[in-house]
Amino acid sequence: MSFPTEIPASAPGVYRFRAEAEQAGPAVFTAPSDVVGGGFGLFENAAVPGRWGAIPHYHQGFSESFWVISGRLAVMSGEKWQVLEHGDFAHVPVNGVHGFHAVGDEMARFLILFVPGAPREEYFRGLVELFTRGASTEEIDAFALCRAGPSRRRRRSSRRTRCGPAR
Repeated sequence: MSFPTEIPASAPGVYRFRAEAEQAGPAVFTAPSDVVGGGFGLFENAAVPGRWGAIPHYHQGFSESFWVISGRLAVMSGEKWQVLEHGDFAHVPVNGVHGFHAVGDEMARFLILFVPGAPREEYFRGLVELFTRGASTEEIDAFALCRAGPSRRRRRSSRRTRCGPAR
């Protein structure tokens, strides 16, 4: 392989330091899609044992992948659950039903990769606000249905919900 003598024009690269990244609860917006040109979005997240990270749902407009930094993370793709540990990876395709939660005694830390980049920041900010004020499960589910972007919970309630701002 040789180095090209004529280099095509390109946009400058992006460097982002952890101290510069916004955080919403356990989610760190490491490389949001608007920072990296929309091709992907990369977040660091954490889940504590005994609490769902995300109940089964799917996304119509993007895939979601997980890479475990530490702890143990159970990830469902389709109807199969697998427990991932440090360095393990799972990919969920567009429209793939998936969910996740930490298992064991320690918090699971992991990266979430969205391809193509999806504007997920408002969703994560809204969840933090809802959990902080002790919102009901029904209110959190309604928020997720309305605000999760092009995605849907696996089992939708037949009850109609009004999509308004998180209160």
